[in-house]
Amino acid sequence: MCSPAAVTRTLRLTVHHRQTLSVALDGFVSGGRRFKSGASRHLGQNLQTTIETSPEKYKTIDDLRGPSLATTVYWLFVKGYADKSHAMQVEHKKLYGPIWRSRFGPFDVVNVASPELISQVIRQEGRYPVRTELPHWKEYRDMRGQAYGLHVDKDLQWYRIRSVLNPKMLKLAEVSAYAPVIHQVVGDLLQRIERLRLRSPDHTTVPDLTAELYKFGFEGISSILFETRLGCLQEEIPKDTLKFIAAANVMLTLSETVLFLPLWTRNILPFWKRFIQAWDDLVNTSNTLSWALYLLARDAASQDRLYREIMSVCPGRQQPRSEDLSRMPYLKAVIKETLRMYPVVPGNGRLTVDNDVVVDNYWFPKKTQFHLCHYAASHDEGEFVDAECFKPERWLRGHPESYQHHPYSSIPFGVGVRACVGKRVAELEMYFALSRLMQHYEIQPEDGAPTTEPKTRTLLIPSKPITLRFLPRA
Repeated sequence: MCSPAAVTRTLRLTVHHRQTLSVALDGFVSGGRRFKSGASRHLGQNLQTTIETSPEKYKTIDDLRGPSLATTVYWLFVKGYADKSHAMQVEHKKLYGPIWRSRFGPFDVVNVASPELISQVIRQEGRYPVRTELPHWKEYRDMRGQAYGLHVDKDLQWYRIRSVLNPKMLKLAEVSAYAPVIHQVVGDLLQRIERLRLRSPDHTTVPDLTAELYKFGFEGISSILFETRLGCLQEEIPKDTLKFIAAANVMLTLSETVLFLPLWTRNILPFWKRFIQAWDDLVNTSNTLSWALYLLARDAASQDRLYREIMSVCPGRQQPRSEDLSRMPYLKAVIKETLRMYPVVPGNGRLTVDNDVVVDNYWFPKKTQFHLCHYAASHDEGEFVDAECFKPERWLRGHPESYQHHPYSSIPFGVGVRACVGKRVAELEMYFALSRLMQHYEIQPEDGAPTTEPKTRTLLIPSKPITLRFLPRA
C-alpha cells in the first residue's frame, strides 16, 4: 500500500468536499432541502473554484475498520453467509459504517454501502473504468485462446467494443426494432406456461417457475444476438440447449468459490475443473422476472393495479408496442421496485486505474479495489421507507415517497460508461413478458407457501424454486 506523499496537488472543490457539495452533483439532501437533478447539474457547472490540498490531510485505507481475512472466512463458512453475501453487506454496514475494508481471497477491498459514497467512487473512475479484476475469467480465456470481451477487456480495447455496441443497444428507438422477435419468444413462453399448468393436478400450478424463466431468458437473448432459436421453450428441449443452461448455473455458482480459494487447491479440490467445464458451454441468465411474479403473487392490490393499467392501454389482450410503454408507468415502477429489492448483481467492483480517489475524507491511491454494495444501499431505511416492503408506488411521480431517494440508491444496471449494455433489451423483454402474462393470468402463491429468500451465486437468485398458481382471466 502506498503511503500518501506530501506532494501537493490541485483538486476540484467538487471532489474535495463531495459531501458538502453533493447537491451540486446528485440532487439529494443538503441544507434540509431536496433538489432535482437538473438544478444540481446547473449548480455544478458554476462551481469552478479550486483549492490546494494535500493527501496528508486525509485518512487512508489503513484507518478503515473491517473484518480480517480470518473473520471473513468465519462469516462465510461458519456463520453461513457463503451464499448470502448480499446479506453480509447489510450486517457489515451495521458493524463498521458505510465504508469498511475487507479481505477476500487475493483482494484487499474497500466496501462502500451508501448512495453518496457509491456516487463518489463512480464519478472519479476515469475514462476507461474497470470493474473487478477477474483473473479466473481472464485465465480461462487465455487457456482457450479467446478474446476477453466486455467483462474482461479494459482500457482502449474495451472502449472500442463498447463504442460499437452503445448506439445499437442503448437507444430505445434502435432496441424497439427487436420488439417483434421478443414478442415471438413471449408467445412461446405463454404456451409453455399453459402446458405446464394444465399438466398439474389442479390445472393451475406451475412448479419451479424460475427454471422456466431461465429458459425464456436464454431463448430471448439468443434470438436477438445470434438471430437463432435454441428451442428452450419447446416441449422437448434439445440436449445441447439443456447443457448450455446447466453450464451457466454451474459457472455462476462456482465463480466466487474459485476466486476465493488459493491456486494450490486446484489439483486437490474439484471446483476449478468444474468451473472450466461450465465456461466451455456458457451464456448469461436473468432472475428479475421471477422475482416480479413472486412479489405480485403476494400483493393482490399491486397486481390488480398493474392489470388495470395494462388493459387500459392494450385492451382485448392486444400485444403492447414499444410506444405503449410510455403510458404504463406502473409497469415500469413494478420492475424498478423489483430490481431495488432484488438487484441482479448485489454488488459491483471498481478498480481505480487512472487516478487517486478521495471518498468520505479517505485518500486511496491508484489500483485500489472498491466494492459497491448495491444491495445494502437499496435496502437502506434512510433512503426507502419500509425498505423491505414491495411498494411500486414509490417510483411514481406525485407519490409522497417519489424522488426522495438518492439517485445512486438503486442503480441495478449501473451508471456511466460501464452501465449494462443490455439494459434496454432486458427492460423490453421484461415489460412485454410481464404485461402479456398479466393479460392472461391472475397469479397467486401456493397455499401456505413460505417466504422465498434470495441467495448469492454471483447473481442474486431465489434460494429455492418459486412455484406459483396461474389462474386464467376471463
